[in-house]
Amino acid sequence: MNKALLVFKHEFKGMMTRRGFIIMTFIVPLAFFLIIAVSHVITGAFAPSGEITKIGFVDNTGGFTKYNDQGSIYLAPFTTTDDANKALIKNDVKAYIVIGSSYYTTNVINYYTLEKQLVPPTEIVTAIKHFMTSNMLEGKLSPSEIQLVNGSLGVVSIRLTDTGVVSTEQGGVGDLILPMVFAVLLYIAIVFSSSYLIQGLGDEKENRLIEVLLSSVSTRQLIIGKVLGMGAAGLISVLVWLVCTPFLLNYASSSIGGILSSIHLSPGFLLMCLVYFLLGYLLFAVISTCIGAITPSAREGQQLATIFTLMAAVPLWFSSLIIMYPNSPVCVFLTIFPVTAPVTLIARLGSTDVPVWQILVSVAVLLVTITVGLLVTVKIVRTFLLMYGKRPSLSVILRSLKSG
Repeated sequence: MNKALLVFKHEFKGMMTRRGFIIMTFIVPLAFFLIIAVSHVITGAFAPSGEITKIGFVDNTGGFTKYNDQGSIYLAPFTTTDDANKALIKNDVKAYIVIGSSYYTTNVINYYTLEKQLVPPTEIVTAIKHFMTSNMLEGKLSPSEIQLVNGSLGVVSIRLTDTGVVSTEQGGVGDLILPMVFAVLLYIAIVFSSSYLIQGLGDEKENRLIEVLLSSVSTRQLIIGKVLGMGAAGLISVLVWLVCTPFLLNYASSSIGGILSSIHLSPGFLLMCLVYFLLGYLLFAVISTCIGAITPSAREGQQLATIFTLMAAVPLWFSSLIIMYPNSPVCVFLTIFPVTAPVTLIARLGSTDVPVWQILVSVAVLLVTITVGLLVTVKIVRTFLLMYGKRPSLSVILRSLKSG
């Protein structure tokens, strides 16, 4: 075990001093900081200037005479289309509409502008709709009721516990964003850490350093030391991201606000992130070690590992399904299937309360898979790690496992 500790220290130190690892660790929070800062600048640049936008209108029905002032948009009346055209050409109005005599049967108006547009701006369409609705309801409803009709319906979702008490953990878009972001980061951390393991084994095979190592330590000690050393370094990256998250959320809520201000980190969520990073990394580390043992070079190992990394990315491809139907049989299967379990479960936490039994089954399946995979990997490493040249076929690997 002392030799495994030496391998652990060597791999951990080597990983922590890698330029790529350092960049990956700090580029993620830095990238999010820059995204928030740029969003803040863009939001300020495109914020309403306070100027009144004038939109002309020609009313051929005679029923639209009031409520011209719609906040930042003013509806200016014109007697004829020619007058409105002249005002548009002189830039006295940004655009104008014509309310035809058939409007009450067709519900269609014409919008004229000098600009090339796919559709009219949303704020202008909303102002025109409120202007026309208010005039049609004039005399039938009070001004406050008309304002209520024109306003958007606010629906506040309040989550209750099983006892009927308001829950301390409420849902919403804000709580959906963070788990999805962490699911992506978890995938990146696991894949990068595992790829470094394959790269290290490949390099050691190519320069024959692995022969020197195996003459000093056992196969099991070598595998345990490498896996745990790189896993500990990967965990440092995740901890850095978790520590930076509250500061980034505070900065985002103060500069941008909106739904970002409602995001909060719960201890349970943080615990799930750490547990599933460790389990996910150990699983992919075992797979990567096995791949590194049977492939003659690091490049070929990376190509073979792509199969498993693509499988791990399946939950990200079906993220819309996970968001809309988090308790569907497909999502439950992806939560239990070991390769997709870490990313799927973290992503589901933002949309639903994952049943405890699914978490326990998922963790149990991961632990069993890791244990069995480690035993198989030790046998494969003993047999094929010192073999150079052609990669062994699947039938050869299976025969060696049966005979071993």
